Amino acid sequence: MIAARLQTEPFDAAAEQAALISARTDLGAAVQFTGLVRADDGLVALTLEHYPAMTLAQMQAIAADAAARWPDTIGTIIHRHGRLLPGEPIVLVTTASPHRAHAFAAASFLMDWLKTKAPFWKREEWADGSSRWVEAKTSDNHAAEQWLAP
Repeated sequence: MIAARLQTEPFDAAAEQAALISARTDLGAAVQFTGLVRADDGLVALTLEHYPAMTLAQMQAIAADAAARWPDTIGTIIHRHGRLLPGEPIVLVTTASPHRAHAFAAASFLMDWLKTKAPFWKREEWADGSSRWVEAKTSDNHAAEQWLAP
């Protein structure tokens, strides 16, 4: 099973991974990815907006897809929303499996699909007082396309 959560508050990545693998002796690998708000030139904050039920449902669908592809893999995905500052954690993907290849693949799949399929709207605020909505990146779509092949 791979659980999905939305929250405004910061997460403790080490505690999340410890909770995931606690008391499990069948696991051979744990993989973790933490995405951070990047301090691009003059970025003051990044605000993520979403429709909670729709976003959580999509995150759960992504998690279910990963669990079906790698049934021996467990995991947790957490995505924050609200106003975040540079350096703050924005997303956590942690997976564990008896086999490292499955843990790595599931983590990569989850992150690629979160970037392209989870319905978040991101607004950047800049030091000069301006702001703009973030456009989808072609590179993120290309990364996700690798998972479409059989």
